[in-house]
Amino acid sequence: MAKQLRLRGMEPSDIPHCMRLKDISGWNQTSEDWLQFLKASPEGCFVAETAQGRVVGSATTIVYENRFAWIGMVLVDPEFRGQGIGTELLVNARDHLDAKQVPCAKLDATPQGKPLYQKLGFHDEYEIERFMLVRHGATATVPIQLKSPHEVLDFDRHVFGADRSSILLYFAEQSPEFVLVEKGDGGCGGYCLGRKGSKADQLGPWVAQDRISAQRLLEAFLSRSSRELVFVDLVKANRWAESLLTDRGFRFSRALTRMYYGRNLNPGQPDLLCAIAGPEFG
Repeated sequence: MAKQLRLRGMEPSDIPHCMRLKDISGWNQTSEDWLQFLKASPEGCFVAETAQGRVVGSATTIVYENRFAWIGMVLVDPEFRGQGIGTELLVNARDHLDAKQVPCAKLDATPQGKPLYQKLGFHDEYEIERFMLVRHGATATVPIQLKSPHEVLDFDRHVFGADRSSILLYFAEQSPEFVLVEKGDGGCGGYCLGRKGSKADQLGPWVAQDRISAQRLLEAFLSRSSRELVFVDLVKANRWAESLLTDRGFRFSRALTRMYYGRNLNPGQPDLLCAIAGPEFG
């Protein structure tokens, strides 16, 4: 990393600068998301800044139940790329998690970033693809009948591999209309949540035990979303997610690879995942 730059802990006052980096990259996070990163891991979020105090890079971490952690929001100002800043931020995040004795770190890698992560000891877990729906004049048409997010927290712990109830409750507080539960034989047949991002509504996590439940959840989410742009980060190996999305007009946008570093002792049940919560949350 360039000598005139330094890494330090992220602070709430850095959020406008981090939003600038996010906007340059065209990502979908909000200021409230950045606050949630800091709330979840006040000592595990970092920025790179110049000697003049300009924030030119970022990285966040979230530890889930000390089973594994999530690394996200690795961003670098285009003017400062090629100087090793992204690598330094990632290594710093990884070392922070190692010091906390978190046995595993995960992230979602772009094709461009994947070779770097492989060099740093990350391994492939499974493939993810972002699909995007563009609608014109979309309006919410179905009466909202809110479901309690508490119905899905235990189920989600098994699917995700760790307790992330604080994140799901944050989603539910921000967008309660997207908390949807599909009843199945003897319990929960599936569930989904969603978020209103800066650019688009995002569906995720989207979990279902069968195709019918997955379809009902998708249709219910779309009926409650009034944004013209919708993102879904589907799990490529899922048996029905891609066909359900393409049938509704979604189109492929970009590829990601879920990767892990360390001992992946709690992989959860990715076969039930139609879509992840997002690359920044896991």
